Amino acid sequence: MKNNVLMQVERLTRRYGETRAVDDLNFTLHRGEALGLLGPNGAGKSTTLRILAGVLAPDAGRIVINGIDLLDQPRRAKQAIGYLPEPPPLYPELTVDEQLHYSARLHGLSRAASRQAIVRVKERCGLTEMGRRLTGNLSRGYQQRIGLAQAILHDPPVIILDEPTAGLDPIQLREIRNLICALSREHGVILSTHLLAEVQITCSHVLILRAGRQVYSGALAELDPRQQPGRLLVGMNTPPPVTVLARLPRVTQVDDLGEGRFRLHHAPGALPQRIVVELAYDCGWDLWELTPESVSLEQIFFDLTVSQGDSA
Repeated sequence: MKNNVLMQVERLTRRYGETRAVDDLNFTLHRGEALGLLGPNGAGKSTTLRILAGVLAPDAGRIVINGIDLLDQPRRAKQAIGYLPEPPPLYPELTVDEQLHYSARLHGLSRAASRQAIVRVKERCGLTEMGRRLTGNLSRGYQQRIGLAQAILHDPPVIILDEPTAGLDPIQLREIRNLICALSREHGVILSTHLLAEVQITCSHVLILRAGRQVYSGALAELDPRQQPGRLLVGMNTPPPVTVLARLPRVTQVDDLGEGRFRLHHAPGALPQRIVVELAYDCGWDLWELTPESVSLEQIFFDLTVSQGDSA
């Protein structure tokens, strides 16, 4: 697996005055992975991508791309990167073919290699029939395709995409997402978004940022709601002290909601309902509510980006 490491990021930090836009970031990207950079607006996603692409220098930290240190050998390291910023860097007066040829030459491809690469990426990005169209006259969806085609012209191991589906209609959205999924099978892809659905559909791994700091980094599957702590709403006319409820087996926390209602937080997979019912009957608690609270993936992300972020 070590040979498949395409990017290694260690202790990455970037400051703007007293503000840390990126604060001690660490992660690894392997071939065949799509890493979603997720967080609310202002979390530091675009700044992070600009640093990873070599557009912005960090104040501290290390970035190794395909075995090459980005800070020590920037030209060599950047050859292994395909970068799509938001918005895509396009010249509206150029045709699609002219735009792609210009980009291919900037990537250092020969004329012959440029022609071959342009044919390949146009087919892959659904641009085969668009070669003679002016870039500025095309829809936002096609402009995103052109930007993505520019990023993969030189077949880079690492592809970095900043909000690649911003402003697209549902049909364009699906097509771009399918293309990203296909690319992630052969490359390592990093994309930023503030949309949970985007990460769920396109990514295998996720890095969640809050105010420049990572609050989670790992496989998306590890955030499966079934693996998360559960919650049980309980209502009683004659409730016991909170300390009694807190001592129930596998109950980790009790929230007193007032008026005889409580939220019991319990370990993953634990089912305290039966114990609560039995004790309520034996002790005369007069139980009137027993409602399991389902924990959605959206709630997990909210807890990570708000609750844990505030305590960090």
